[in-house]
Amino acid sequence: MKRIKGPAIFLAQFADDLAPFNTLEEICNWASSLGFKAIQLPTWDARFFDLKKAANSIEYCQEILNTVRSAGVEISELSTHLQGQLIAVNPAYNEMFDNFAPEHVKNNANARTDWAIEQLKFAAQASKNLNLTTHVTFSGALLWHTFYPWPQRPAGLVEQGFAELAKRWLPILDEFDRVGVDVCYELHPGEDLHDGVTFERFLKATNNHPRVNILYDPSHFVLQQLDYLAFIDIYHERIKAFHVKDAEFNPNGRSGIYGGYQDWIDRPGRFRSLGDGQIDFVSIFSKLTQYKYEGWAVLEWECCIKHPLNGAREGAVFIEQHLINPTDKAFDDFAGTEQDNELNNKILGL
Repeated sequence: MKRIKGPAIFLAQFADDLAPFNTLEEICNWASSLGFKAIQLPTWDARFFDLKKAANSIEYCQEILNTVRSAGVEISELSTHLQGQLIAVNPAYNEMFDNFAPEHVKNNANARTDWAIEQLKFAAQASKNLNLTTHVTFSGALLWHTFYPWPQRPAGLVEQGFAELAKRWLPILDEFDRVGVDVCYELHPGEDLHDGVTFERFLKATNNHPRVNILYDPSHFVLQQLDYLAFIDIYHERIKAFHVKDAEFNPNGRSGIYGGYQDWIDRPGRFRSLGDGQIDFVSIFSKLTQYKYEGWAVLEWECCIKHPLNGAREGAVFIEQHLINPTDKAFDDFAGTEQDNELNNKILGL
């Protein structure tokens, strides 16, 4: 067993036009001052990173690494959550997801998809240039508008949807395979990959592609009322990234899992800062350590109550306190003996 790496922090929710959150150097210094040892870097934020340049310039990547390391941190993964979302967008969501796209591809679904695919391929090469082995993203969704089957889904719809999703992703996955980087999908409501069953559908549709892996985030499973501990038992071999994010689910007589179109603070299921929700992180860190997870534990702050700066400061301590230094001996080694086949035969009555 190896010790999980951490604490790390996802920068997306902290980026701002105000210092110290508006340049890579300053936000890295801020993260380091709180005790974080790595950053998960959003690749769509030009204040921090130029993805295309990183894919085409080793020198630029070295500059990025020098900036990060001078603050005493490193990069855990690059993130293309927004670009990954645009790999597959059902027309019902065109207008809303156009906000994630650059101006030159807005109102043009085909051009937007082509741009997103190019972005993911840039991310593969950029990850290699930065000596990273994992990448985090979203899958996008063609089927999400049908997640609750009313009216009844037409026969074959789900299979066709996953076949198309796989068709779009396979060239990207092959590019990540070429450079030796795992693609870790955050299983998230709103994405076609949002639980274990949908992950398995996608894995099958991609012919069990070796680069199809999981960004494990238990908060999304709490909101779906999925057993997030059993999930680790089932899928631990594919878990290659980890968002440490808390959540709670408090159903009542007026609202449940679907939330009633309410604001986050009024929903029964809502995200919380670390330690303020219901998730059993002691068991999560124990299971991931047991199964030899070797990646980073990355804070993703999303809370409808607590200020993000408080959440970040407390989150660094929370993760550090949950990291397990694995034992290199058994507790009953003192009572052990050397292997003696003759003695064993006697005990067995042989």
